[in-house]
Amino acid sequence: MTKDDPNNPVVAENRKARFDYHILETLECGMVLQGSEVKALRDGKVSLTEGYVRAISAYQAEKSRRDEPGLWLHSVSIGEYGPAGRAIGRGGGIGAGQHLMARPRKLLAHAREIAKLAVQVEQKGMTIVPLKIYFQRGYAKCLIGLAKGKAAHDKRQAIAERDAKREMARAMSKRDRS
Repeated sequence: MTKDDPNNPVVAENRKARFDYHILETLECGMVLQGSEVKALRDGKVSLTEGYVRAISAYQAEKSRRDEPGLWLHSVSIGEYGPAGRAIGRGGGIGAGQHLMARPRKLLAHAREIAKLAVQVEQKGMTIVPLKIYFQRGYAKCLIGLAKGKAAHDKRQAIAERDAKREMARAMSKRDRS
């Protein structure tokens, strides 16, 4: 998938997540969005870097009695879509056509997948991070990943490998020129 592909345009990608975490498993989810959020996504006004996903199983929701079961996308900011109207309406509320920029958004997945992720996140060091947001057949999709945090030495090793590849590519390109 490339950003220029009209059939499957990637709106936003969280490259930092792949650097900071070992991605163990991925899952494609649908997104519950308002109209102005979809328009803003199509304009590319989204930031995934600070985002995370909470998995709340039906059992956990019943126990807490305040959380709704499902996958919830937090700390992902979708910018305002200008033509949708003003953000602040009369009385300090949100305008009729505008959305809240940093509200939790529900992700759509099967109940068994949600339950499986909720159990896996209970383990120490595991989290769920958004990796990409893209459109597929007109629907906004979010690719999420079950991730385990990398240690500092893993990050240094990744940087060293990347630099070594870059040096080899540079050396090969110089060799091809002569």
